[in-house]
Amino acid sequence: MRLKRKLLLLPLLLLAAPALRAEYIVLRNGQRLKVTGYQLVGDKYHLQMTGGKVEVAAEEVVAIEPEDVFTPVPATVAPQPLYRDLVEASAKKYNVDADLITSVIAVESNFDPKAVSRKNARGLMQLLPETAAQLGVKNIDDPAENIDAGTRYLCDLLQKYNNDLSLALAAYNAGPEKVQLYGRIPPYSETISYVRRVKRGYDKSKSKPPAKTPAPAGAGAVAATPLARPSQSP
Repeated sequence: MRLKRKLLLLPLLLLAAPALRAEYIVLRNGQRLKVTGYQLVGDKYHLQMTGGKVEVAAEEVVAIEPEDVFTPVPATVAPQPLYRDLVEASAKKYNVDADLITSVIAVESNFDPKAVSRKNARGLMQLLPETAAQLGVKNIDDPAENIDAGTRYLCDLLQKYNNDLSLALAAYNAGPEKVQLYGRIPPYSETISYVRRVKRGYDKSKSKPPAKTPAPAGAGAVAATPLARPSQSP
């Protein structure tokens, strides 16, 4: 059968270069397939994998699990200078720590401006089209607009939750309505993992010695205020 032939090719596909953003499709036979995207069409899942695409009967899929740790971005390209400039501009505009914005981008899209999630969240900061529309975004795939809108949304969430980073990140991932429903980080493995990964990256960036930069001409410029350290939960 065609399906069986495709499944036999899966081990070869998994030997290809690692994906930037991945999830696991768990099959009834216990096999876990690492995919970069998927779509349910009729009674079949169309799986996007490094090296190609495969189809799997929906009845064979028993679970979809997020990958806890994404592939680290090579030091030579992360963060890219262009994106760093955009991050710094948004950080100054909305008074959000640039390192926090970078940490969110790293977990959301791994610096891939063309990243699209299974929920159709798009771009560097993985904005849903409806959220982007509310924020006045004209081109969700444009890195500058995506970072600006994502930072603005993150700023709004930080203000909403009194600078509680854990709750703000949980709301960014699962939605404010879910945080309001539970009164805490929603008990979803994906959201709990997301909050931990972003905070881990943010804490790591703060543990590095700050880079020395020349003072701007005409002292008086004020840098964006770093986000206050929240309680370490989760």
